[in-house]
Amino acid sequence: MKLEMENKTLNASHSLYSSHDFALVSSKLLIIVTPTYSRPFQSFYLNRLAQTLRNVPHPLLWIVVEMSLQSDETVKILRDTGVMYRHLVGDHNVTSVKDTVIQLRNVALYHIERHQLDGIVLFADDDKIYSLGLFDKMVEIRRFGTWPVAVLTEDKKRALFEGPVCKGREIVGWHTHQTRLSRRFQIDMSGFAFNSTILWDPKRWHRPNIDLIRLHDSVRVGFQESKFVEQLVEDESQMEGLSENCSRILVWHLHLEAPQLLYPSGWLFERNLEDLIPLML
Repeated sequence: MKLEMENKTLNASHSLYSSHDFALVSSKLLIIVTPTYSRPFQSFYLNRLAQTLRNVPHPLLWIVVEMSLQSDETVKILRDTGVMYRHLVGDHNVTSVKDTVIQLRNVALYHIERHQLDGIVLFADDDKIYSLGLFDKMVEIRRFGTWPVAVLTEDKKRALFEGPVCKGREIVGWHTHQTRLSRRFQIDMSGFAFNSTILWDPKRWHRPNIDLIRLHDSVRVGFQESKFVEQLVEDESQMEGLSENCSRILVWHLHLEAPQLLYPSGWLFERNLEDLIPLML
């Protein structure tokens, strides 16, 4: 895979941040990873997530990853956010949205690993909604933290829940709406966060092997999350449940996408709209 990367920051130093750079910072760095791609609601999703992240206490680094090139629309959104960010590009021959998102997340993992960024990593898909309380809880994570995620069905008639069942911070079971899937961990991709040093400092965590931790496009749909988590922890004893016995929903997925919706290039109209209701002068 060919990786092309451009680091951009706003209201911050242009130097690359590493584990040593944050030695004097009392709070943990939050590393928010967002893969994004061209679709009708992309601008809405990114702007909504940006408005959330700009209200999160520092230090926070938003890693946004696109395929093939940095689109002008995404560049403008990131420059206007007021959030420290890095805009990365992955070049990999994929055809499906699923495989695209997998490769973009892997670009971010490689970047974190290469620069030895020290913090807590969250896969924050741009089409989900995040409570500010989630980021307050993330700084408490030592190795791996998890919480429930609410999903509104595509017919908008039911809300489903997936994630840990906890006693205090101890994981005692899992709640899922996909009972037919024999996954080890019943978890959503935005339902966990982990210490980034697991990626590049295996000795610290007594990892049994030094294989790269990555997502794999050969894994069946519905098993990606569990297979990835299995590379980070051995079992629930190495996990921490967040938010009041894991009883509070901190992430929502509402399925707002409209796949057939047409929108203007660059979100600009080339000519004025026709006035269907003219003013009476």
